[in-house]
Amino acid sequence: MDASTGRNSSQEGAQFEVLSPWADAEPVALRGLSPRLEKLEGKQIGLFINAKRAAKLTLESFERQLLERAPGVTTSWYTCTDVNVPEMRTAGKEKFAAWISSVDAVVLSIAD
Repeated sequence: MDASTGRNSSQEGAQFEVLSPWADAEPVALRGLSPRLEKLEGKQIGLFINAKRAAKLTLESFERQLLERAPGVTTSWYTCTDVNVPEMRTAGKEKFAAWISSVDAVVLSIAD
């Protein structure tokens, strides 16, 4: 090693190519949040559970409080059988689409 430059003589003239860790991808257009419901009375609220162990517990607690605070609200449960939610892209897609079209809003719990 050359003490004055801090380089190994074998690195003289070496060239390196720097690559980006980002993959080329088609951009997805941004969209805003769905508007909030003006009132809860008479609305059907979807409660979405994934396969995480505390998801059902947190939504059960949420549902109790929601029904106490907002009379006239009904709930509808959807249980996803896989943590990575592949059923949204495969065989369960129609079942999920039917459920999502039947509710006015969704509360999602992904809880460990």
